[in-house]
Amino acid sequence: MSSYPPSSTTQPTTLRQRLAGLRGPAVQPRPLDARALAALAANPGCGRRALLDGAGVDKNALATALGSPAAFGQSQFAIVRGNSFEAKVKGDGGAELLRLVHGHLDPAAEPPGAGARVPDLTAAGPEGRAARTALALREATAARDWTLLDHPMLALEVAGSPAYLEPDAVVVHPDGRWTVVEIKSFPMIDAAADAAKVGAAARQAAVYVLALERTAEKLAGAEVGHTVLLVCPKDFSNLPTAAPVDIRRERAVTRRQLDRLTRVEELAAALPEGLTFDPERTAEELAEAVSAVDAAYAPECLAACELAFHCRERARAADEVTALGRSVRGELGALTTVEEALAAASGAGCAEDPTAAALHRAARLRAEALELAAARPRPHVPESPECPC
Repeated sequence: MSSYPPSSTTQPTTLRQRLAGLRGPAVQPRPLDARALAALAANPGCGRRALLDGAGVDKNALATALGSPAAFGQSQFAIVRGNSFEAKVKGDGGAELLRLVHGHLDPAAEPPGAGARVPDLTAAGPEGRAARTALALREATAARDWTLLDHPMLALEVAGSPAYLEPDAVVVHPDGRWTVVEIKSFPMIDAAADAAKVGAAARQAAVYVLALERTAEKLAGAEVGHTVLLVCPKDFSNLPTAAPVDIRRERAVTRRQLDRLTRVEELAAALPEGLTFDPERTAEELAEAVSAVDAAYAPECLAACELAFHCRERARAADEVTALGRSVRGELGALTTVEEALAAASGAGCAEDPTAAALHRAARLRAEALELAAARPRPHVPESPECPC
């Protein structure tokens, strides 16, 4: 089950003990889910999140202990609305959901009939549910018939331990292809949804596709589709509509990041001995421990990471340009602080640096434009007569 290098028979046990020490002696490891893995893939350069997630650290408890808690989660109204919409989509044996999959992804196949298969996936514990899901996928692939798996449980090995993932639905086509279905409560207006929300759903679906691929490798004739179906309310109604989403790019990024997570021992080995993220420690000790791991903060982290407020505060205190966004950071090249960027704009930067030269030229052009605008006479605008009413 372990994916650690077999150079030493005691290495996996030693690493597990090290990760347990990072979490704290009385803290249970926090399991990874698809949202966490998708957020990690969206910021692959953040070693801090890679280590904390790989070690199973409860980042919410850590952020609270640091004094920078982040409120996540939907409102109760949104949760109820989302559950109601999902129940509507999956009602009547999943007839509407299968119709959408057939119409958008497999119109050449025989339409799903009233006897489409919906296997029972109940079992004891996540391990049992994952095994039951694998068996249902095997049976559905062999049966060559439309099959809807409602909330299956998938297992994906991350950092040497299994992460259990639960997509909204997986549909097995008559040709043996498996399709991930993501059901979201945000609307699709005029056949288009919010791009940021679609991107987040695509990254989350890519994690499910990777997990399905591990199962499909063991089954002859099984194939995992790289186009998922996004189901949303149509316009401002509660009627379902759908759109196919190609997640090949998100899948590639996520797989690269998961490959990095399996080497979490390298990140842990670089830390000082005795360092821990135990939330029982003082805020000063925890802040020092967190600062020992490099981060890659960006404003997008505020919607995806529990430590975002803490990282933002530290990025601003260090005058880092990353606090202004990844695009700004990419444009400034070797200029890593706001002070360096302002100095370059004033002409005090390195003349041989093309970025500094470009900033200085842009600042000079801006100043000239402002001088011209100030010197230009303003046109006389006659005062309008008072309103007679």
